[in-house]
Amino acid sequence: MTNVGYWVIGLVAVFMLGTFMSARISPREKALGNMRERAKKMGFIPRLIPAPLWIEHTTYSGKPGGMVAYYSVVLSDATHALVQALVVDGRLNVLKGEPTLQGEPISSNLKGIQALEIQSNSAGFYWDEEADLSGEQLESMKTALISFADRMKP
Repeated sequence: MTNVGYWVIGLVAVFMLGTFMSARISPREKALGNMRERAKKMGFIPRLIPAPLWIEHTTYSGKPGGMVAYYSVVLSDATHALVQALVVDGRLNVLKGEPTLQGEPISSNLKGIQALEIQSNSAGFYWDEEADLSGEQLESMKTALISFADRMKP
């Protein structure tokens, strides 16, 4: 075999090694996956959805819109009217629906919460998952969602 053959074999090996190395899951993605699995086991329905216009979400580059995490819980035997509330300075600012929750504080241990939405038989938070990659606040989030929904019962 000539030197050219060895060079070709070497380049193919380097290319294959680079392909395998780039296919590895990043630690951040792995942590997000683990947190979402844990949330499902706790009764959450975690979703990544296009950000609604009313929450004024921006991407990392500063553009409006993008994707946002929405973690919701199903409330059995509940029928709520639609309530949409932004979190402004740690308090709920009701934009749509019954103003019962206007000015209600969001617990200081709930980091990254952007908005609350309660509708028919579910309640959910729009939040920045990066604020808690370990999922330490999931139990507190679920308790807060159920508490807010209970206050909105007819």
